[in-house]
Amino acid sequence: VQLQASGGGLVQAGGSLRLSCVASGYIISMNAMGWHRQAPGKQRELVAAITGSDTSNYEYADSVKGRFTISRDDAKNTVYLQMNGLEPEDTAVYYCNIQGDYYEEKHLYEYDSWGQGTQVTVSS
Repeated sequence: VQLQASGGGLVQAGGSLRLSCVASGYIISMNAMGWHRQAPGKQRELVAAITGSDTSNYEYADSVKGRFTISRDDAKNTVYLQMNGLEPEDTAVYYCNIQGDYYEEKHLYEYDSWGQGTQVTVSS
C-alpha cells in the first residue's frame, strides 16, 4: 500500500494548511493513522493520531493541541491534518502513517505504510 501526502507549503505565522494522505490499493481498513513531523536537527515526533480498537481514540502532541485536527474519510482512503494558528516552530517535514488491511490476489494482508513527506514552512 502506498501513501501520497500533499498540502504542504509556505505560510505566514497564524495561517492555516490542510495536509492530505491518500492510501492507494485495495484497502479494506485503516485501523490506525497518524501524522509525524521532523524538523532539521531534531528527531521525528508524533503530532496527531487516531488509534484504538474502534479507532475512536484521538491523540495530539501538547504543542499542537487546540490548533491541529486529525480526521479521516474512509470512502476516500484519506487522512487529513488541519493545521490552524501555525507557528514558526511548526516548520518541518510532515509524514503520514497508516496501518490496516488490504486485499490482493484473494488474500488479506496487513500494511504499515508511510508517506513520502510534505514540507511545511511557517514564516514569522
